[in-house]
Formats: sequence, C-alpha cells, structure tokens
Amino acid sequence: MFKSARDFGQAIRQKRKALGWTQTELAERSGTGERFIVELEAGKPTCQLEKALIAARTVGMDIGDLKAARSAPKAVNDELGFLPTFGDNR
Repeated sequence: MFKSARDFGQAIRQKRKALGWTQTELAERSGTGERFIVELEAGKPTCQLEKALIAARTVGMDIGDLKAARSAPKAVNDELGFLPTFGDNR
C-alpha cells in the first residue's frame, strides 16, 4: 500500500527503470510532460491524480479498485486509520 506521494513516485520510478525507459520516454508514452514525471517520481504531493494514474497504468501498475478497499485496522494513535487499504494490506 502506498502511504505517501513519495512511496507512489518511487514505485513509478522502479517500474519505469525496470522497463528500461527514461523519464522522457515515460512522459511521451503516457501523454504527459517530462517535468510532470520528474515531480511525480520525486513524490510531489500536488501532482494531478489523473495524470499519475495514467503514468502508473503506462508502466503496468495495477492500483486497485476502490470497491475492493477495506477499512484498515486502526492502530493506537493512528490519525490515518480511516483510509482504505488495498490488496495485501501493506
């Protein structure tokens, strides 16, 4: 599970590199600008969600289905316990 924009950006970077693509190539393939890819991979929290999801699909990442989301078990003093979890609850 991605817990931050930085986690998501790092996952995009890892998938892109595994494909042997440059940031420019990913930008071209996903119809975005190179600057957007740079900021996305750096974990900029204000990146546009739609473009981020397109980039994720372009590198083959399956983000999950909101209908499949479950409430995360609330940890003691966890202010983010209301957020849904996906997949294997990581």
